Amino acid sequence: MRLSADPEDPQVLGDTPLGTRRIMYMKHGSFSGPRLEGQVLPGGGDWVLLRRDGVAELDIRLTLRTDDGELIYVSGDGIFDIAPDVRQRILNGEDVNPSEYYFRTTLAFETGSARYRWLNRIVAAGVGRRTPAGMVSEVFAIR
Repeated sequence: MRLSADPEDPQVLGDTPLGTRRIMYMKHGSFSGPRLEGQVLPGGGDWVLLRRDGVAELDIRLTLRTDDGELIYVSGDGIFDIAPDVRQRILNGEDVNPSEYYFRTTLAFETGSARYRWLNRIVAAGVGRRTPAGMVSEVFAIR
């Protein structure tokens, strides 16, 4: 599926013992794929740790609502490694090829919906792309 989300401005906790912690709550988003589609609900987010080596560790937690009203919890971890000049080009609105940075995630799903119960039995990998407004990820089930 394709998942896109637009975060609020980050809450920056500053220099913590582990690095710089930033919390980015999601305002909204959407997802669509061959077997499901819907909206990313507000309130989830990404608890990012910017390590001292410049690499960001991602801690993603989202709630999805399918077009037929079912709720799905998504949790994931990831790595985001981007050079400062490439990040600035994205923020300036340039369409930067994702091959110029590394943005990968592993995702797990949790739902009580009988229709989407199959999600409880998979692990997925995401290949992310930063945009000036947020992020877009192509998510693939690992079989």
